[in-house]
Amino acid sequence: MIVGGAQENTLFTLRGHLEHGHETVLVTGPTSGPEGKLLEHDAPPGLEVVPIPALVRELNPLQDWCAYRALKRYLRQRPFDVVHTHSSKAGVVGRLAARAAGVPVVVHTVHGQAFHPYQAAWKNRIYITAERVAAKRSDRIYAVAQAMIDQCVAAGVAPADRYRVVYSGMNLEPYLQATRDAALASRLGIRDDAIVVGKIARLFELKGYEYLVEAAPQIVAQCPRICFLIVGDGVLRPTLERRIAELGLQRHFVFAGLVPPGEIPRYTGLMDVLVHLSLREGLPRTIVQALASAVPAIGFPLDGTPEVILDGRTGLLCPTGDTAAVAAAVIRLANDRELARRLGAAGREHVRLRWDWHTMVDALEADYATLLAAPR
Repeated sequence: MIVGGAQENTLFTLRGHLEHGHETVLVTGPTSGPEGKLLEHDAPPGLEVVPIPALVRELNPLQDWCAYRALKRYLRQRPFDVVHTHSSKAGVVGRLAARAAGVPVVVHTVHGQAFHPYQAAWKNRIYITAERVAAKRSDRIYAVAQAMIDQCVAAGVAPADRYRVVYSGMNLEPYLQATRDAALASRLGIRDDAIVVGKIARLFELKGYEYLVEAAPQIVAQCPRICFLIVGDGVLRPTLERRIAELGLQRHFVFAGLVPPGEIPRYTGLMDVLVHLSLREGLPRTIVQALASAVPAIGFPLDGTPEVILDGRTGLLCPTGDTAAVAAAVIRLANDRELARRLGAAGREHVRLRWDWHTMVDALEADYATLLAAPR
């Protein structure tokens, strides 16, 4: 339960079930790493948390077998009606254990693919095979974007009728109300006349930070008032800071570090544009949050991004990996404030209801009921 999109989705789902009066339990592995601990910030009242120490993030055959046995043993002790799994490895281990334990309904949410073009083919074969096995134990597979379903069907994981899109729910109200926090801007060293280009993501591989950094010299040359606001932390921070120093752009970059989820609206409120250049993302929550704040977004047409950034309507899409196109898009929105305002306003209307967490919970519970009523 690090600070991340899939984890926030899970927590909102749990919160909704609890508010509707359902007995709800979160089974999770240990939380470690620089991404933060989500449950320390936002655990809903009354949530029962059951830790499984062997349910670790890394592939580990011995630990994975121990996690499977521990989960199966636990699920046999409790009369659950539904087991809903999240994340790739926990999704495979959890579904196998739930079906073996005789749970009536077993479902899973695909937040992002374990298999993707940026890793070795042999790893992709392992993940696809594992997903196929787990899919056969699933009564339904939800996806946070239609793109995830298309990829799974193309890979032969499961037929299309096993899937359903349920957009990843969020608490959008703070973003809908977001305004510029002058005190926060001052604390971060952001000038009043700065044009703030934000990026919110862990500083890890495949998050696309290198494209923004390499586009920065061209952007600054055209827009000297640009300030790049980086919200997040991770192992790539020293590498990025070195490259920014080599380019002589330190005064144009502000690293905010790891920010608690509840504080993010204060940061989107500072932004004029959000840039999201991840190469692998099921449904980019930060784009939804920025659009809810009436901040237009720029991204690559990958995974679920085109379902949020409607090119020319809520933001701008650039060819994948094209830093010149990224620079041109940022410069365009920085120099055309009316266009940025129009895209941001349209974006707010696009996401207002579709990505509200209550909408997500209602859709899930309705489908649980349908599955429980179906003949076995």
